[in-house]
Amino acid sequence: MGEVKYITKEEGDENMNLVQIISLAVFLATFVLIVSEKINRTVAAMLGAMVLLIIKIISQENAIEFIDYTTVGVLVGMMIIVSIIKRTGLFQYLAIKMAKLSKGDPMKIIIVFGIMTAILSAFLDNVTTILLMIPVTLVISKLLKINPIPFIMVEVLSSNIGGTATLIGDPPNIMIGSEAGIGFLDFIVNLSPVVIIILISTVYIMRLIYKNDLKVEEKLKNEIMKLDEYSAITDKVLLTKSLIVLALVILGFFMHEHLGYESSTIALSGATILLLISGVELDEILVEIEWPTIFFFIALFTIVGTLEEVGVISMMAKIIVGFTKGNLLLTGLIILWASAILSAFLDNIPFVATMIPLIKGMGAMSGMNIMPLWWALSLGACLGGNGTLIGASANVVTVGIMEKEGYKITFKDFLRIGFPMMILSIVISTIYLVLFKLH
Repeated sequence: MGEVKYITKEEGDENMNLVQIISLAVFLATFVLIVSEKINRTVAAMLGAMVLLIIKIISQENAIEFIDYTTVGVLVGMMIIVSIIKRTGLFQYLAIKMAKLSKGDPMKIIIVFGIMTAILSAFLDNVTTILLMIPVTLVISKLLKINPIPFIMVEVLSSNIGGTATLIGDPPNIMIGSEAGIGFLDFIVNLSPVVIIILISTVYIMRLIYKNDLKVEEKLKNEIMKLDEYSAITDKVLLTKSLIVLALVILGFFMHEHLGYESSTIALSGATILLLISGVELDEILVEIEWPTIFFFIALFTIVGTLEEVGVISMMAKIIVGFTKGNLLLTGLIILWASAILSAFLDNIPFVATMIPLIKGMGAMSGMNIMPLWWALSLGACLGGNGTLIGASANVVTVGIMEKEGYKITFKDFLRIGFPMMILSIVISTIYLVLFKLH
């Protein structure tokens, strides 16, 4: 057999055009399968990546190079750490404590839970935060004999808002930070001011929307005060070990640039130490890791890396640069709004994976300062997830759990609340970017 010849962007125009069409077709077909949910999204992404390899658009060596191991490492490391912390009962303790501090008043609880969810989501995976908050919310709503959906809706919107503020809060930020070389502290300094304003605005308006559903008899409020938050802690020794490691990991994220380590090295080191000192069986932890999410990332990096390799991304960058004429303000606002609207209806992970090399290409072609464009992309992609039921993984997980509990949240129900709140958050982001970043 002769040597296999892979087509690259250095080859002639005729081959290049054909390769571009095939690569784009595979990407779009994969996207349609993911959005339609006819098959599992991870299977759809793996299928797309395998097609590219089998028809020899890219080589296996290319595919391996396209994978962003920093993103994968942070995800795996944090999933292990959270899985171990979950065993201590810490999150249930915090939720009950917050409810008692609110004295069983639903109007106060909705504020406290919204803020607490946002803070947790800034440092933990959004889905994990939601999984930990929902059971406690259901217990409290049953004690108060009110519909839990107002609390749940505030929590799911707050999880996506809070996750926008930090490098590790939402997968798109992990990807942006890794590819653009933006550190943990940079995200907090540049995004937390606007995120705080958006969070306060969202929680306040949600209270107004649901105020008629949050009326409770005084005697029922007293039931909340009888809950014993300390009984939620199941393993004090493990809790102490976990909090020490988590504190060191978060400190490491703050300082990883100065220390000269990737954020993935920090996360995986913390996970390894905690596995070593926790006494928890490794097999138990590995089973709980979201492997479908990890493989989804790996396959997606391969597909999007192919688009970059064959020149499709640079072609798209030329079109946008041509349209915006290199104007930073116009480019930033287009990225912000396009990211938000598309991320409301499509998975924001493949979108961000596509936009990262595109923004890099725009910077190379126009010579503009692309740093503000990363903030526009982060705000649009993360906040856009609040627009619809399918906009973010946390939304889908929440609706699924609530349905099992007998509370149905339809696509229309979510859209009616989520989309206007998402638009409000993007309007606030627009004002912030115009005033402080896009100039």
